[in-house]
Amino acid sequence: MLFETPEQFVNTLPREARLLGLDVGEKTIGLALSDRMRSIATPLETIKRNKLGNDISHIKTVIAAHQICGLVVGYPVNMDGSQGPRTQSVRTFVLNVQKHIDLPVLLWDERLSTMAVQRTMLDADLSRARRAELVDKLAASYILQGCLDRLNTIVAKP
Repeated sequence: MLFETPEQFVNTLPREARLLGLDVGEKTIGLALSDRMRSIATPLETIKRNKLGNDISHIKTVIAAHQICGLVVGYPVNMDGSQGPRTQSVRTFVLNVQKHIDLPVLLWDERLSTMAVQRTMLDADLSRARRAELVDKLAASYILQGCLDRLNTIVAKP
């Protein structure tokens, strides 16, 4: 099931289980994990994109290893809220993933996530090589944390 609102997505999830955050790029996919209580996102790894089947196989391995109950995928909406070629590319990727992975998926607006992560790394005075190594999994973590924060406000309502 594909969701674009966290209110619908949260109702499909068990009370305690991890989410997997994905930052899907043309060359890499950043992965991040939540804890079981879905409070904190932690960067996991960056996958070098290969054939779609290999990418999906790797994601399935991560899902099994960490008992994932849902996916949060960064959705690269334009600053004005419109959708461009990158949003279509991510949506196509998600639809292909859903043919092989039966988990709920939330498309999460990722505007400015990579920029925020880049700024944080610059402030930390990381080298260009180190920033390139970390940016995708940190962006996935930033995306997932934003989603977790929102989900927790929904769940916390009386």
